Amino acid sequence: MNNIKIIKSKRKTISLQIKPDGNIELKAPVQIKDAQIQEFLCRKSDWIEKHLQTVKERQKQISQIKPLTIEEIHDLADQALEIIPKRVAYFASLVGVTYGHITIRNQKSRWGSCSGKGNLNFNCLLMLMPPDVLDYVVVHELCHRKEMNHSSQFWAEVRKILPDCEKQKLWLKEHGYEIMIKMTA
Repeated sequence: MNNIKIIKSKRKTISLQIKPDGNIELKAPVQIKDAQIQEFLCRKSDWIEKHLQTVKERQKQISQIKPLTIEEIHDLADQALEIIPKRVAYFASLVGVTYGHITIRNQKSRWGSCSGKGNLNFNCLLMLMPPDVLDYVVVHELCHRKEMNHSSQFWAEVRKILPDCEKQKLWLKEHGYEIMIKMTA
């Protein structure tokens, strides 16, 4: 089995995570015995193999993705400067919030962010997404103007505007990396 990093801490349960590089991280309570960890890993072996296979497939897909050129990134940023502020203005009135400056970036790990001062940052790669996913990211960041966290209250605010936001979240989870990797490939 791949490298397994075991982290013991003050916790009550065991958790298992497959990292994008295929390494495995296991978090466990301090008092757990090595035999219990081995037993847990045996019980989870099918789950581990399934997720390791997913990681291998994702790595193969990533190796075939062509990175964006500087010109393509500039074109996406220009498109984003044209489209995103209009979407923000539209949804801000629905959410019932104000906002500060809007900045378009070519980020390698985030789709958007909201500062405590109400300034919004968006990734130019959003232009490569379906319009409803772009709208989801805009609404997500605007809802941080009401709740600067990901609490149940925050998600309730998002669902007031986009009742089916789970579809867009799933799309991002399943396909977002294919777009994001174009910036880092």
